[in-house]
This record gives sequence, structure tokens and C-alpha cells, in this order.
Amino acid sequence: MTATTNTGTGTGTTSTPGTAAVPPPGHPKHVTTDQAERPRAPLGHRRLLTRRDRLTLGLMAGVPTILHVALVWLTALASIALAFTTWDGIGFDSIKWVGLDNFRELFTSNPQFWPAVEHNVIWFVVLILLPTPFGLFLAVQLDKKIRFSRVYQTAFFLPVVMSLAVVGFVWQLIYNPDTGLINSIIGANEPGRYIDWIGDPDLNLWAVLVAASWRHTGYMMILYLAGLKSVDPALREASALDGAGEWQTFKNVVFPTLRPTNTVVLVVTIIEALRAFDLVFVFNKGAQGTELLSILVTNNIIGESSRIGYGSAIAVVLLVISLAVIIPYLIATFRKERRA
Repeated sequence: MTATTNTGTGTGTTSTPGTAAVPPPGHPKHVTTDQAERPRAPLGHRRLLTRRDRLTLGLMAGVPTILHVALVWLTALASIALAFTTWDGIGFDSIKWVGLDNFRELFTSNPQFWPAVEHNVIWFVVLILLPTPFGLFLAVQLDKKIRFSRVYQTAFFLPVVMSLAVVGFVWQLIYNPDTGLINSIIGANEPGRYIDWIGDPDLNLWAVLVAASWRHTGYMMILYLAGLKSVDPALREASALDGAGEWQTFKNVVFPTLRPTNTVVLVVTIIEALRAFDLVFVFNKGAQGTELLSILVTNNIIGESSRIGYGSAIAVVLLVISLAVIIPYLIATFRKERRA
């Protein structure tokens, strides 16, 4: 045994060969006997979530998933299956398989189908040619940080927040033959000079499109404004240093960078044109020149003579047209994400 005494500090420590020195109590490395003998649980076996947490997460994720599957996927598959049957909606025993008869009648014998398709195409063309460029123009002006830009954004975006049914009621008042704003301004509210904007088959579709464009302009403005905010200011500064004017900078520098936004705008406009329903139904229930595919689906399913199978066939046609637009967009988006 050897003993070592430190006379300078007045303390002595004795070390024994084969025995490690134990830190005094309170030292960070001090470990008691119970702690040393207690086995440590591996990190991978620790429970990060309690049973209650797992139950809560299961409910939060499971209930929306079940509702989505039941209300979207199952109903869509049921509509596809019913498109090949005839059913009046009274009892499942009355469902009869007819194959492609519904589609054959739809394409050859229904006098409203092809006009409805034409009106949906016109709806898309008008939305892409009028409110979309005007929304881009408003977005470019508001991106210049003019005074009261927030007020202008709110005013132009307000129709988008409003329900389409409310928009329809507002424009019904504007188009009223007797007391409407338009007829009062142009003097067409007098006997013999009435202009029936809603009842005239040559005017009512264009009247509805004006109301739809009024709402769609604010939607496009917000989309393009978000795209303009993501443009690198250095690009505009470099263009200005090269002597390019405002129009040249927008055409050659800013607009090419809005390509992702243009893709979103195109898809959104197509979807808006295909699902158009509320405005037309509020105006005149899709009659006298305002037929749309969505109106035909509703009239055949919940009309007086319920033809659920036939209405489902029209819905399937509308679904196929929608998928023909959405699927290429999703494929292009996924390819860009993989490249990134």
C-alpha cells in the first residue's frame, strides 16, 4: 500500500492499486451504487407516444380518411358502376344492367348533350381569354406597390370569397328587365324596349359568362400576384441596366418566370369551366340556351323523372374530361419534383 500526502493543501488521498478513485458527492461524474446497477433502457425501445396519444392520432387521421373514402372514392366508383345500368332510385331491386346503352343514347339521341359540351367549351375559352389576362394586368399593377394596394386587392378578391349562389343573385338584380342597373343605364327598361338578359336564349349564356368573369378575374389576380412576388428582383435590375423598358422586361424576363403559375392558371380555369353549375342554376336552372354538363347530371338524377343510371353516364363523361386534363398536369408536376 502506498500513501500520498499533499502538504500544500492540507488534504491527503490514499490510493490503492487496482481501486479507481470515486468522485466526491455532488461531482458531475458521481454515480451512486443504485444508479450504476440500474440497467439503461435502449433508446430504440423507449415509448415516445403513450396509448392516449396513439389513439388521438389514429382518430385525427382515421376519421377524415374514412369520410374521404366513403364520400369521394366510393361514390365515384358507384357512379361509374351505375352508368352501365338503369335505376329510378327506388329500391336496389330495380337496378338493371344495360351495358353501353346509356352512352349510346347520350351521344346519339340526347338533343341537349352536344349543346352542353359546346357551352362548356365556350365557358373555358371566355375565361381564358378575358378574365385571365385582365387578372394578370391587375396583378402587375398591384405588384408595383402603389398606394392603397391592400384595399384594391381586397376589393378585387371579394367576389371570389362570396358564394357563387350569392354572385348569381347579385347579377340577377343587375340584369332585371324592369329595375336592373344595365337596362336603367341604357334606357331599355321601358315598354317595347325591354332587353331580357336572362330569358333570351341568344343573350343569357353571355350574361352568365360576364358574371363568371367578374368573379374569375379576382381569382386570377391573386394567383398571378403570388407568382410575381416570387420573381427575383435581381432579374429586373439586370434588365433595367441593359436598357430594357417596362414592357420588354415583363415580356422577356418576368413572364417566362411565371411558367409554373401559368400551368396552375390553365388547370384551374379548365376545372372552373367543367364544374360550372351554381351561377347557371341560380339564373334559369340551365334552360333556354344555358345547358351545361353539370346541369344535365342534376336534372337527370334529381329531376321529376329520376334516371340515375343515365345521369351517372353524363357524370362519367364529365369525369373522363376532367381526368384528361388533371392527369397530364400531375405527371408533369411529379417529374419536376423528381428532377429537383
